[in-house]
Amino acid sequence: MAKDLRIGALLDVYGAFLSDKQRAIAEHYYFEDLSLSEIAENENISRQAVRDLIRRTGETLEKYEDKCGYYKKFSSLKQLASQSDADFKKIKEIIETL
Repeated sequence: MAKDLRIGALLDVYGAFLSDKQRAIAEHYYFEDLSLSEIAENENISRQAVRDLIRRTGETLEKYEDKCGYYKKFSSLKQLASQSDADFKKIKEIIETL
């Protein structure tokens, strides 16, 4: 299963809405980079249970994003801020050469 950076970002945004177990296992997988087997051993559950929980958690996070759109809004604001910062630096350079 390829780790998805988007799911990690959605976990940052919507993680508080997940159950403690969902959040803990997803954080182990996406943030601590533990394998399914490592998580299964640490949580005392099967590897398949971990895989299913991670899949369902990803689906849940995507549903939250579809309904709320906070991650999309945050990404747009971040891009706008980055562009504004680049524009500011260009303006500052032009002023300094005057």
